[in-house]
Amino acid sequence: MRPAPQHTAARSLPGPPTSGTGHQDGSGAAGLQRRYRERSAVAAASAATEGHQIRGSMSGKPVVHYASVRGRMEPIRWLLAAAGVEFEERIMKSKDDYQKLRTDGFLLFQQVPMVEIDGMKLVQTRAILNYIAGKYNLYGKDLKERALIDMYAEGLADLHELVMFHEFKPANEKEKDLANIMDKATNRYLPVFEKVLKDHGHDFLVGNKMSKADVSLLEDILWLEELKPDALAKFPLLQSFKARMINIPSIKKFLQPGSAKKPLIQEKDIATVLAIFH
Repeated sequence: MRPAPQHTAARSLPGPPTSGTGHQDGSGAAGLQRRYRERSAVAAASAATEGHQIRGSMSGKPVVHYASVRGRMEPIRWLLAAAGVEFEERIMKSKDDYQKLRTDGFLLFQQVPMVEIDGMKLVQTRAILNYIAGKYNLYGKDLKERALIDMYAEGLADLHELVMFHEFKPANEKEKDLANIMDKATNRYLPVFEKVLKDHGHDFLVGNKMSKADVSLLEDILWLEELKPDALAKFPLLQSFKARMINIPSIKKFLQPGSAKKPLIQEKDIATVLAIFH
């Protein structure tokens, strides 16, 4: 029967002598054997700690840092959810929480969103989205597809900005602002994606596989419909696109109550959110 192998770190140490004369200063056989045992124990403990640290960093969930609102973090939440990735949220509840991230040096440009993933602390929304899309195969099969995905995603980011700031408009400006949003949505943005789906002839915007652009389009569509339920009335292909996308299992799960998907901000919470960021 073969003896069980020793720990790698222990095997790299010299073996204790089998004979020798003992000395009072511990340099004899007994002293060497004692030091050998001590060194083996230290090496084994160090290796175990190192292994634990590696496993922890490789298997940990992404951690997202933001306030409990949609804002610029919501597209990131959406993309992680669509990829089927579980993530943790560290919600900033006060300006002090935000300031602590800055003081600790975790925000490269002193701004959130910030996402901890794969040992990095990533900032800048589009950089984060691109990394997630690349990591989880939501970024096309080649450079040409990636260019199209980026082009569509940039247009959707512009639409997202319009809708995002609507929640924070003064009450006496909201009606006019909503009219402006819907005018741009129905005359500038949504017709583009209706045509892309028609010309492309597939279920998704690029290739025949879901990408970050599809996820962004669905997010914006649903947000527009929250503001104006008939937003897609003139766009039958986008209606079909929406129906397909919301039935993808990972997305369907994200749309269920209790998920990390954030609701429209309530009037009573606006002051708190503004206090965090300003």
